[in-house]
Amino acid sequence: MESIEDVISRYQTMVYRLAYANLRSSYADDVFQEVFLRYIKKAPSFENEEHRKAWLIRVTVNCCRKVTGSAWLRRTVPLEDHDLPYEMPEEWALEESLRKLPQNYRTVLHLFYYEDLPVNEIAQLLKRKPSTVRTQLTRARQLLEKELREEYCHERNI
Repeated sequence: MESIEDVISRYQTMVYRLAYANLRSSYADDVFQEVFLRYIKKAPSFENEEHRKAWLIRVTVNCCRKVTGSAWLRRTVPLEDHDLPYEMPEEWALEESLRKLPQNYRTVLHLFYYEDLPVNEIAQLLKRKPSTVRTQLTRARQLLEKELREEYCHERNI
């Protein structure tokens, strides 16, 4: 049996990136802590590493939904998020454009491109039909492209 420290070490980056992709704020830290706290409290047993990874992804997505759906969050005004260090301006433009997408689109984009999950697995994790995930990916790409084009034209006064 793997130690909790080993599990956290192996999956901490994935959980944090997914939380940040969903929330784009300091709330990602809270979700990160909540996910691993649930892991420690429940001490679930898994068939294999893919099952463990799927469980962590599912719990992260659920915790993000809980945060975005909270009445407290809707009544607060967030402080400015800390700027992440980017080496190239294009990286910052992409970050800003992703921030403007609806949460469900950010989630499928993140799982598809950053976690390299196939559409069928994303659908299973998010409890959606594969066709829904494909549609969300298509729409997310279109919105992202539109946003990046607008940003590009705005920067160049075109």
